[in-house]
Amino acid sequence: QPCWREYLTTRIEQNMVVNCTCPISDCRAQPTTAFIYSIVSSEEIIAKYEKALLRRYVECCSNLTWCTNPQGCDQILLKDGLGYGAACSKCSWISCFNCSFPEAHYPASCSHMSRMTCAKCNHGFCWRCLKPWRPNHNDYYNCSAMVSKAAWQEKRFQDYNERCTFHHHAREFAISLRNSISSIREMPKIRNLTFVLDACKVLEQARKVLAYSCVYSYYNQDTESMDIVEQQTESLERLTNAL
Repeated sequence: QPCWREYLTTRIEQNMVVNCTCPISDCRAQPTTAFIYSIVSSEEIIAKYEKALLRRYVECCSNLTWCTNPQGCDQILLKDGLGYGAACSKCSWISCFNCSFPEAHYPASCSHMSRMTCAKCNHGFCWRCLKPWRPNHNDYYNCSAMVSKAAWQEKRFQDYNERCTFHHHAREFAISLRNSISSIREMPKIRNLTFVLDACKVLEQARKVLAYSCVYSYYNQDTESMDIVEQQTESLERLTNAL
């Protein structure tokens, strides 16, 4: 029993307990949950074991995922077949269920969030794996013949990137402002500030949409619908700045 306890404890601490087998060579038997509970007595180790089981369960269920809030959240979300999930009931973060980007990024598509373009040769590639975005890259592009277009593309990327970065920073400001107001509303003799908090939430959401609208516009500049999109974006930006 002491040997089993030490073995299981080590596997749990190394996060390798879910598929562990008997330590005897050539024996493929796996310890059951009841057996582990009977051997391991440490509450801390058991808690780690139960977390490992929960993680494995979520990973095996195609309709479940973890909240992707970069600040940290242990909430489990139900995908429910939607591309953009509902706000997390614990932290209010909105995750994207279709790609590995940490948050919902409407109106930009998932492909927009994973695609980068070389400013020199206009070669499209995935920033995750660095592989060509399209097959047969050399058949589609000619770097020597696209120097002027590459320079224009670089300037265009810088413009949209600066706008996107500005709105992300403005969104962080709105979050900070909302947190500050939340802390002072508890003070005595302070009137109800709910309407200000609501305004901060709207401001935060508007900045998020504007940031990802920059991504959307960058990749769809040549489409016929972009005039309407740009008009709506300019209107939202003007009203957001006023707010």
